[in-house]
Amino acid sequence: MPDKRALRAQLRSLRRRLADEAPDAAERAAAIWPGSAEGLIVAIYHPSGSELDPTPLRSRLPAGAIALPVAQSREGALVFRLHEPGAALVPDALGIPAPGETAPAVLPDIVFTPLLAFDRRGGRLGQGGGHYDRTLANLRRMKPVLVVGLAYAGQERPEIPMEAHDQRIDAILTETEYQEFG
Repeated sequence: MPDKRALRAQLRSLRRRLADEAPDAAERAAAIWPGSAEGLIVAIYHPSGSELDPTPLRSRLPAGAIALPVAQSREGALVFRLHEPGAALVPDALGIPAPGETAPAVLPDIVFTPLLAFDRRGGRLGQGGGHYDRTLANLRRMKPVLVVGLAYAGQERPEIPMEAHDQRIDAILTETEYQEFG
C-alpha cells in the first residue's frame, strides 16, 4: 500500500494547479451533466479549497431537492440536510458551512462527492478523514444511491489504492466528460 499521506499532499498540489488552469471547469462540468434528477434528492457539497465547485450544477437540478452534508462530529458519518438557495449556513463540526439543525435530514438518491483523485474502476481518494466512506457505506445499506465524483479531468490516475473500507464511486463528472463505471 503506497503512503497515502504523501500521495494526498501531492494530489492537493495538483488540484490547486488544475483549479488555477481551468477557472471555468465547474461551469463546463455542469453543462455536461446528462442526468435527470426530477423527483430525486441530490446531495452536493460546499467546496473547500480547490475542490471543484458544484454550485453551477444547482441550475440543472430540481429546486427544493438539494441537500448538503453536515458533519455532526469529527469521526462520524455525515448526514444530509435540505438546503434552499440563499438559506443561511452554519459551520458544522469540521468548520464547513452547512444547513443548521432545523433543516430536514434526508437520504439522497444522488450524491456528488469531492475527491483528490479517481480511477476508471470507481476508485476514489478523498481527504483522508473517512467521512464520505462511512457515509456512503451507511447510505448504501439503506437504499440504492448513485455516487458521482466531481473532479478536474487531470485528477484521474491509472489506479487508486483501495482498502476494504473505501467506497467506490459509480460515475465521474469532470469538465470534459461524464462517465459511469460498470
